[in-house]
Parts: sequence; C-alpha cells; structure tokens
Amino acid sequence: MWLVTLLLLYSLQEVNSEDVVSTRLYFVNASLQRVTFSSSVGVSLPCPAGGAPHAVLRWYLAAGDDIYDVPHIRHVHANGTLQLYPFSPSAYNSIIHDNEYFCTAENQAGKIRSPSIHIKAVFREPYTVRVADERSMRGNVAVFKCLIPSAVQEYVSVVSWEKDTVSIVPVSISSSSWSLKQCEFYLVTMVTDANRRAE
Repeated sequence: MWLVTLLLLYSLQEVNSEDVVSTRLYFVNASLQRVTFSSSVGVSLPCPAGGAPHAVLRWYLAAGDDIYDVPHIRHVHANGTLQLYPFSPSAYNSIIHDNEYFCTAENQAGKIRSPSIHIKAVFREPYTVRVADERSMRGNVAVFKCLIPSAVQEYVSVVSWEKDTVSIVPVSISSSSWSLKQCEFYLVTMVTDANRRAE
C-alpha cells in the first residue's frame, strides 16, 4: 500500500512539474518600437507577446486606457491583432492614429507587458524633393543637401542621388572627387572647373 501511495505521489509530482515547464509567457518581438503606416492602406499589428498554454492578449493606450473598437477605424481581433483601417483625413483622430500602444499577455504563468509602440498614421500626399544651390571655390569642398518637405520628412529617406537622370554610385573619397555621406548629403570633395557648373 505504501508503494502504491508513493507511486501516485511521484506521478502527481511529474504532472505538476510538466505543467510548470509548459506554462510560460514570452515576447515575440520586443524590439518593435515604432510603426508608421499610410492612411490609405491601414495596418495590422499582432501583439508582440504570447504564451503557452493560450494567453489572453489585450491592447492598451500608453496611459493604461483599455482599447475599444471604433467601427471602421480600429478593431482588436480575437487573436490579439490590433487593426487600424484605412481612413479619410476627416476621420483622423490623434488619440487613435498618433499614439503609443502596448499589449499584455496573461495566462496561468502570470502577465507580461510589451514595450510601448508608437503607432503613427501619415497621409499620402504629393511632394517634391530638391537640392539647394551651393557655391564653392575651385579646389574646395562643396556640400549639397537634399531638402525634403517637413510634412513628409519623418518617413521619407534619400536612397540615391542623380546627375542628369543618371544615378551616382557611392564611391570612397580616396578614389574620386565624388562622395555620398549618409545619402542625405552629397559631397564634391574637390571642386574643379568641370564639376563647378555640372551640379
């Protein structure tokens, strides 16, 4: 009888230890800090946390307010995905479309909170980038800057420079008089008569 009791206690202990091991909470992508999306497209954002067994996922504003559904604007799906639908400029609401959110996951293991994620909507609008005139004497350095309109500056990046509709390939200063610095600036490291008028 003692042997049967010991075997039962041992098997119960094994089951409990397995439950502890299999019950956990984890972050899927804890590095996500910012999401910028177009108002004409919308965005779907899975909760960056999860758990086993199944965890209850909830979204909140950074201030701690519960997220509620706004028809055709914002919805939290049963799987924990936060969806912001495409919207017109007249439907813009900074509390919804330019705010910090966080997600929590909760199960028997406890509760974890994701880092805050800044979600920002931007309006798709036409814009033009330009280069301001720059004067430099022969033999000196000329620095050109790509001027991006402030309304789109936050989400537009310079990816290349062109001269007479031909892309300029980045090269090292030592091999040429042309250089690109972090794409936003274009350097002519030694101005000559040939390139003084070419820019």
